[in-house]
Parts: sequence; structure tokens; C-alpha cells
Amino acid sequence: MGRNGAGISKTKLRSSYLTLIVSVSLVLFLLSVLGLVIINARSLSDYFRESLSFSVILEEDVKEADIRMLKKDIDAKGFVKSAEYVSKEDAAQKLKEELGEEFVSFLGYNPLSPTIDVYLKADYTSPDSIVAIEKYLLEFPVVSEVYYQESVLHLINENVKKIGLFLAVISSFLFIISLTIINNTIRLSVYSKRFIIRTMQLVGATRSFVRRPFLIKSAFHGLLAAILALTLLMGMLYLVEREFFMLFTFENINLLLLLMVIIVFTGVIMNVISTYFAVNRYLSIPEDKLYI
Repeated sequence: MGRNGAGISKTKLRSSYLTLIVSVSLVLFLLSVLGLVIINARSLSDYFRESLSFSVILEEDVKEADIRMLKKDIDAKGFVKSAEYVSKEDAAQKLKEELGEEFVSFLGYNPLSPTIDVYLKADYTSPDSIVAIEKYLLEFPVVSEVYYQESVLHLINENVKKIGLFLAVISSFLFIISLTIINNTIRLSVYSKRFIIRTMQLVGATRSFVRRPFLIKSAFHGLLAAILALTLLMGMLYLVEREFFMLFTFENINLLLLLMVIIVFTGVIMNVISTYFAVNRYLSIPEDKLYI
């Protein structure tokens, strides 16, 4: 019976450790996902901003040499990511594909103008920058008009600011919730060993001596939980890059490694701190309170 009882106790103990590690790892996984979103928030907003273009509409009688000169000037600007010349014929072909019917033969002429589609770098997609660039381009005699979707531009810039604020608020709440969950989980784990703590005190063990094995084991469990959380994160990254490789790119390895280090550090430190205070509580608690 004694051996069976000891075996059952060890099984329960292992089960509680496993539950603790899994619980903490899931919390750390959520934190790592949020950290990943924050890291890539800038690149994601840049992706949407740089996907917008404005069209430099040229005069009908513009010469080929003037077009090449203008495009060369645009390409040389630091605020330009890329520029593409679209001739009247190319524009007509694109519109034909979009409409699904031939309109040039119906009208008898091509009403479209040659254009240069300009894609700006993300830092220069604010409305003020666009207006300044528009004024600059209109100074060229061969430029008839500069067209861009002003409403879409304003909408993207406003949403980027809102998303940034939303992520900051969510990050704060999730961190507090994560800290609470980890703390409660560890307190329950230490609660199940409160009689062991009292027994060690009764045989003359000092407070630091009692705390030490709990803190070491807690740090080890935090490390295991962090490794499990990072394994889940790597699996998620693989799936996301495979399915959404045009939208999400995780090329900044340094930031990704920094996130991993932070997750490991957070897992170990939060476990150790929570265990420290939980053990201290039962080191100071009166004996009659142990049964509550």
C-alpha cells in the first residue's frame, strides 16, 4: 500500500507539473504572438501604404525623350519606391481586360493618356507629403495632371494610427491577464506543497533553504514552458508564411531572435517571482490556516 500510495503521489505531482508547464506555455504563446504582431505592425502598415500609387498623367503630344527624362527624374527621388511608364496602348489593353470588351474600336479612338504610375515609400504617403510631391510634378510642362485616391489615402493613414493605439491597449491588458494567470497557476501548485514547506520549517530549515528548490524548479518549468511556446510560435510562423507570403514576411531575424529571448526571460522571471511570493506566503502563514 505504501508503494502504491507513493506511486499515486508521484503521478499526481507529475500531472500538476505538466499542467503548470502547459498553462504557462499557452500564456507565453499568446504573448509571443502579440509581440510578433507588434514587431510586424510597421512592415504591415508600410505594405499597405506602399501598395497605393498615384498616376502622373502626361500631355497627349508628349515626346518619348521627355517621358524618359521625367521618369529618370522621378526614379532618382528618395521618396519614390518605384515608377512605371504606361503608354496609351498599354492603358487601353488593361482597361479592355478589366471591362471585358473592346472600347477603342467602338469609340474610334483611344481616349486614354500616357501615364507614369508612381509608388512612394511608406514615410512619404502622408497627405501633406503627397500634396508637396504633386506640386513638384505639376511644374513639369509635360505633366497634365496628378491623380490619386485621396479618400483611400486618408483612410489608410487614420486606420494605421488607430491600429497602433489598439495594439498598445491590448498589449497592456494581455500582459496583466497573463501575469495574473501565471501567478494563480503557480500559487495553486505551491498550495499543494504547503505541508512540505511546514515540515521543512519544523525540522529547522531556514526560509532561503526552503525557497531554493522551489525557485530552481520554477525557473526550469518556466524555461520548458518558454521552449514549448516558441515551438508553437515557429509552427504558426511556418503556416502563416506559407499561406500569406505576400502579406507577412518575417525577414528581420534580429527582432525575431530578440522576441524569443524576451519570451524565455519572461517565462523564467515571471515563474520565479510568482513562486517566490507564493512560497513566502506559506512560510509566514499560521499553522491553523494551512487547512483553509
